[in-house]
Amino acid sequence: MRLSTMLSSYYCSSAIAKNVSPPSLNTTAASAFSPLQPHKKLCRHFVSFSHFLFSGNSISSRNPNFCTVSASKSDDQSHSFPYQGGESFFRDVLASMETVYLNRNPTAKSILELVRSVDDEQICYDHLAFRTFGINGYGINSMASLFLDYGYTQQEELRFPAKKLKALWFSPPSSSSQDGGSGVNGPLPRVFISELLVDQMSPKTQEIIRKYTEKSGSGNKYAALASALGSLTWEKPLYSEFQQLAGESEYAAWTLVNGYALNHVTISTHQLKSNLRSIKSLNQFIEKSGFKLNSEGGVLKVSPDGLLLQSSTVADSITFCFSDGINESVPCSYIEFAERLVLPQYKHLPESEVKESHRRDGFEVGNADKIFESTSKEQLTRRA
Repeated sequence: MRLSTMLSSYYCSSAIAKNVSPPSLNTTAASAFSPLQPHKKLCRHFVSFSHFLFSGNSISSRNPNFCTVSASKSDDQSHSFPYQGGESFFRDVLASMETVYLNRNPTAKSILELVRSVDDEQICYDHLAFRTFGINGYGINSMASLFLDYGYTQQEELRFPAKKLKALWFSPPSSSSQDGGSGVNGPLPRVFISELLVDQMSPKTQEIIRKYTEKSGSGNKYAALASALGSLTWEKPLYSEFQQLAGESEYAAWTLVNGYALNHVTISTHQLKSNLRSIKSLNQFIEKSGFKLNSEGGVLKVSPDGLLLQSSTVADSITFCFSDGINESVPCSYIEFAERLVLPQYKHLPESEVKESHRRDGFEVGNADKIFESTSKEQLTRRA
């Protein structure tokens, strides 16, 4: 059964397009879509997916060598959306993921509103990011299958040995609905999916991760649905298990309690129209507005070629209800900003003729490694 069949049984696409929270299976699922109030604690709930099933394409057998720089694709290399009429549904799925993300992360919601108040134009997303466990089929492929099915193309692999992570990014198909839309209704964003190399972790940490992924059964097949509903595909863990993972890998601990939730969305700053299109100006504007930015390696992360500039906020926190009845604050998600400069071979073009394909593409290990720290205890402590 395809994802479209499952989701259509819950809500119609028009409701999502109007940013109306869809009706839920039960009150616990509905709570995932309730707006997060700054003065209230939010307790994470989940629903079971044992009666759903969908399949997706697997990632290709291509195993690219490590690469940190990708040249931009030329216009004639773009790939079209694969299904006639499928784009509307695909965007509805992304909109549902975005709704969950914004309801749980007031900082991201506030910053998007703040930028719109100054730059009264569309806000384009550079990329969406997800985290996964690289074990029992719960790794990159579990989330990537949705995007591959809807025309995305796998690009370079990035490795983070110290964090015991790897990642792949995926470029979007060309879209007929790019003009005038904002967020997930604007130009389709890149997708960045990482996974924890579980077999490199300690035996105790591996045991905990295996325990929950194995008990989840075929939950890895429902990654996109879980993200769209704001639900875990496995049982809530014990607080002591969360602590064990956090002591070894904050990435692992984050994934245990957040699952397939959007880890962050990224504003494409150079596509803004006001002075905020400069990421340095945007950073100053955000900090003057009272928000803290991730300071790991400096607020502004710059690629070695100087063409990819990135920054991010510190993650919000929510109260998670662990299975042993303990309620504790855990890191949630954050918002990122990226400015992609024009490639040297296109510097001669007038600004009015510069397209996204003329700009630096891809991702950079050094930048991403520091952006990962947006959910770290050190950064969250700074925020407090």
